[in-house]
Amino acid sequence: MNSRANIDPVKLKAKRIKCEDEHLFFTRAFFLPRMGFKFSVNWHHEYIAWAIDEVIAGRIENLVINVPPGSGKTELLTNLIARGIARNQRSRFLYLSFSQSLVEDVSSTARNIVKSDDFQELWPVNISTSTDAKASWKTTVDGYEAGHVYSASMGGQVTGRRAGTLADEGFTGAIILDDPLKPEDAFSATARKKANRKILNTVNSRKAKSSTPIILIMQRLHVEDPTNFVMTGNVPGKWHQISIPALIDDDYINSLPEHIRKKVPRDVERDEKGRQSYWPMKESLQSLLQLERGGQDKDGATVSRYTFSSQYQQSPKKLGGDLVKSEWFGRYVELPPLKWRGIWADTAQKVKEHNDYSVFLCGGLGYDDKLYIIDVRRGKWLAPELLKEAERFIKKHHVDTPALGALRYMAIEDKASGTTLIQTISRTTTLPIRAIQRDTDKLTRTMDVVFYVEDGRVMLPADAPWLLPYIEEVEGLTADMTHDHDDQWDPTMDAINDTLVNGYSLLD
Repeated sequence: MNSRANIDPVKLKAKRIKCEDEHLFFTRAFFLPRMGFKFSVNWHHEYIAWAIDEVIAGRIENLVINVPPGSGKTELLTNLIARGIARNQRSRFLYLSFSQSLVEDVSSTARNIVKSDDFQELWPVNISTSTDAKASWKTTVDGYEAGHVYSASMGGQVTGRRAGTLADEGFTGAIILDDPLKPEDAFSATARKKANRKILNTVNSRKAKSSTPIILIMQRLHVEDPTNFVMTGNVPGKWHQISIPALIDDDYINSLPEHIRKKVPRDVERDEKGRQSYWPMKESLQSLLQLERGGQDKDGATVSRYTFSSQYQQSPKKLGGDLVKSEWFGRYVELPPLKWRGIWADTAQKVKEHNDYSVFLCGGLGYDDKLYIIDVRRGKWLAPELLKEAERFIKKHHVDTPALGALRYMAIEDKASGTTLIQTISRTTTLPIRAIQRDTDKLTRTMDVVFYVEDGRVMLPADAPWLLPYIEEVEGLTADMTHDHDDQWDPTMDAINDTLVNGYSLLD
């Protein structure tokens, strides 16, 4: 016997009406049967859901939402697609992101919600059998294809696709931009301009009618990122912005709409500045304060102070560096054959919060006479831990890989903790250890090698967990040496000198 046949039609109708009227209710209703546990609601979810309801009602034309990583933003937008189809089967959505895998996951999840028994008993929607793929699927009405959901990466083609429809009044779909700029590309002026042009020239023209909304949701990445682009009047229409920092204080809470302000808990742990976590159940105050000082997130990725200020606090700072530009570096997806490799190390004298890091950098000289930076390891370690980290890094890269050439040596600055490391590591490894003497100031050494970077002869991986902190540092280098850190740049200069300037070859 089908238990669904016994569902009270009055309750079913009430649920249908509430799902169509309230985004958070819809999200919670379809999260539980899909995931097997309840959606954990925080005040910021209510804030975002309220703004989405305002978009659907037409009271907000276009929406920008800035939130920290792991805030649940994508879940809310996934359900917007399904809810839009529930309200109007002819609704059309374009869903774009820098990540092709993300947009496919979102599109297929929305499709699965629509196909689910729980959805179908409320809204019997038919999905076209001729167009039913992860990235693209359509609904049918009276046997005719009507609504559609199309997802693509920001570099993909959306020609011929439109969001919204002229057939009906009210909300009939939207263009959703979920992280349109890759974090690692935030410091490339070319990449930023490309993303911004896509929003202006391509995305904006994909509206079926001028009232079709655009929803941009992202972490802030740069002072000239897509959020800044649309909020400074470059994209037509009225824009409403919601900004949710990870650390909030009373001034921020008091600036919220009254019905949201009442949802924010006040009896939670605060730091000496009166700040609290925006979501204590998920992000403790202490974990956020640790990230703010410079630490690793839950995925093990390094979070610099700049990253925290932009991606977590939604307040990117303008980097004042004018010495090295990230767009000067070349990028590689796969390492080509290399002539040889080396490890260059820069060690800090102290490990207090304001002191520099210790860094190990592995790089290799390609047959195209370019330096390929392969791996970077950075941290604050006392002498015993520093030795262990050096040994681990050597073990990781001291492997017989003919295509990448032999690992010839580790080069360490012969100063302070570096001198101690040279003496101790020489007794624990068979890898030759070189002592580096730096006898000129940092600005002079920078100017001696920066030409090779500008000429595109220093290559970075297209993706790596250490890449963003590395780029942030080199972008922030200043001629007057007022920047916070240059610990990753020091071994980079040593590597450039050994491979490109002097053509160092230990075994030749």
